[in-house]
Amino acid sequence: MRISTKGRYGLRLMTDLAIHYGKKHVTLKDISKRQAISEKYLWHLVPPLKSAGLISAGRGAHGGYSLAKPPSKITLKQIVTTLEGSLCPVECVGNPAVCKRARMCASRDVWQEIGSKIEGILAGITLEEMAERQLDKSKGAVSGASMYYI
Repeated sequence: MRISTKGRYGLRLMTDLAIHYGKKHVTLKDISKRQAISEKYLWHLVPPLKSAGLISAGRGAHGGYSLAKPPSKITLKQIVTTLEGSLCPVECVGNPAVCKRARMCASRDVWQEIGSKIEGILAGITLEEMAERQLDKSKGAVSGASMYYI
């Protein structure tokens, strides 16, 4: 199973919004600069996240985007499934009808178990936790920077 750029960049977009939650709306231009993701690509991520009720838009001079609910109420599973669709590693896990061997296939059981573990991990991590992790990493990158003198 591989998460596409859509899922990876969407998670970075949402983490950025979580870091700025409760402040003013954030523009895609600002997120683009901070996350090193093209603004044009971010525009493609907004509609599904907005339709899923995960982000909201503000218009006007102080417009931009913000989370539609607290980051503690949004899981990574919600974000990834909104952008990627099903997390099933193989088609027969999500739709047993596609394979006439589904009921008697030991491999399918393993794939199902793997898919459940992935979903469980993503469901157990909130956007609030991701924002904290990112802030911790950012602090470490700054404080852990080495200085070289010649």
